[in-house]
Amino acid sequence: MPSLPQVAWILLAAVNVVSFLAFGWDKWRAVRGGWRVPEKTLIGLAAALGAPGAWAGLKVFRHKSSKRSFQWKLVGATLVNVAAVAAFVWLSQRG
Repeated sequence: MPSLPQVAWILLAAVNVVSFLAFGWDKWRAVRGGWRVPEKTLIGLAAALGAPGAWAGLKVFRHKSSKRSFQWKLVGATLVNVAAVAAFVWLSQRG
């Protein structure tokens, strides 16, 4: 497996933390009313290699866990993550 520069690991961790916290914030706002994080933002964070953080947020905060249409979008974002990692591995092994 090819290695990533340290800054890439930091960015990857950051996007997952932000994704996780966005789910927590949205759940908090859903309970109390007020401004919510748009679904497309949550899915966008997941698609930007933040799917692990998004799934963790969904489970930990029990947020959007019964909304099937959202979960299917999250599955799609996860597939984007898998494709990105596969492309990285494939391209790094070629040259």
